[in-house]
Amino acid sequence: MFVQAAGLTIHALDRVDLQRALMEREFSARAFAIWRTVLLTTPDRRDAALSDLDLPQGLEASLDDASAVRPSMLPPPPPVFRILRPEVLSTAPPRFRPREVQAGMRFGTLYVALRLPDGPWLNLKIHMPPPRPWHSETFLASFALMTIAAAILIVWATRRLTRPVRDLAAAANALGRDVNAPPLPEDGPREVATAAHAFNTMAERIRRFVGDRTQMLAAIGHDLRTPITRLKLRAEFMEDDEQRAKMLADLEEMEAMVNATLAFARDDAAAEPSVPLDLAALCRTVVDEASDAHPDLAAEDVAYEGPERLTVRGRPVALKRAVANLVSNALSYGNAARLRLEPPSGGAIRLLVDDDGPGIPEESREAVFQPFRRLEASRNKETGGVGLGLPIVRNIVRAHGGDVSLRNRDGGGLRAEVVLPA
Repeated sequence: MFVQAAGLTIHALDRVDLQRALMEREFSARAFAIWRTVLLTTPDRRDAALSDLDLPQGLEASLDDASAVRPSMLPPPPPVFRILRPEVLSTAPPRFRPREVQAGMRFGTLYVALRLPDGPWLNLKIHMPPPRPWHSETFLASFALMTIAAAILIVWATRRLTRPVRDLAAAANALGRDVNAPPLPEDGPREVATAAHAFNTMAERIRRFVGDRTQMLAAIGHDLRTPITRLKLRAEFMEDDEQRAKMLADLEEMEAMVNATLAFARDDAAAEPSVPLDLAALCRTVVDEASDAHPDLAAEDVAYEGPERLTVRGRPVALKRAVANLVSNALSYGNAARLRLEPPSGGAIRLLVDDDGPGIPEESREAVFQPFRRLEASRNKETGGVGLGLPIVRNIVRAHGGDVSLRNRDGGGLRAEVVLPA
């Protein structure tokens, strides 16, 4: 728009110069024609000859014994009026030369006085009309049409230039949420195709790395479970009941730690495809399962509040695992788990899980998201767990493009807030 306005301004200035040159040249020719007519006419017929002339609008001529140009006027006339200047008139034949020339301009009006050879003055008064650079019946329509056409071309060109960058950003975002996201099309200009090919190569390497790591950890998990199972069988043959019970308990704890560690490192749901799912139904399912597992708790202590249906895109198994971990933590350490699912607002969905526990000190709220980190002061070791529940929740939520945070409620208890993209 600025470039178009600048171009039109330059065009208008050129048009002003052309209009001024044409007007001044026309008035110069008219003035010289009047001078020639008066000069060739006898003194007694000069007034009649002037009255018979068809003068254009803005040009006045009169004969007087005195010059009409006053000393307060501003000389000299514009350069185009060189035909009225003495140095030009002096080159004319002697009979056409004025005895004296005076000229000046004020407020856009040019005053010229030419003294005839026999004494009188021919006084010319020329009103120079102001230039009109935009005077055209179709100017506004043409300007609007040019502006619209330029805006459309600019928007089209900008979108065409930025579309590959937007596609690359969208593909990177999709890869961050789902490692099995579809590849980026490798078309367009050479530079864009090269960048898309490099991105697809990187995505393929990431998928191969995740697959290799998953396969390796699955093998490690299988190999670790085998000796643990053998130890369990051998413990069954121990004669000392107390020692047998302690050994079996240790083996159970070891197996739980191995399973939790492998699950955290492997992320069983990483290869799960991202599909549309009903988050409200998932939350109700988790609450129902928790209620069945804790029949001693009141219905209001394990409850769901929120919409009947809320569709999001995600990995069902992974999200259910994250919500179940939050509910399990709330029940284990807070004796309650109240879920509240809020409708989308500002492009985000919020899931709140409240409990009635002692809460977590502010300086430790980020530390609990570190693997194997437990707060012994507020979390009884007998409640179980190896300190991987919240790290698993954060990994899953961040893999979906969201985040999870903890804060103490004003009325007591802890609140876990999960934010997911709508």
